[in-house]
Amino acid sequence: MRILLLVIMLVGNLVAVPFVNTIHPTVLGMPFFLFWVLIWMIITPLLTWWIYAMDKAEKR
Repeated sequence: MRILLLVIMLVGNLVAVPFVNTIHPTVLGMPFFLFWVLIWMIITPLLTWWIYAMDKAEKR
């Protein structure tokens, strides 16, 4: 499960960036690329915390 979460973060932050680098579809008045980066700035710490919590629970 941890590996899957790490892969999701990798794909969302690095691999998908060239594909979402567009200006015309706007979300909440922002270009889609800016919205994508903003969303991943929120999702990445949450997934990182989830991985940490799983590791901590596994050690107990």
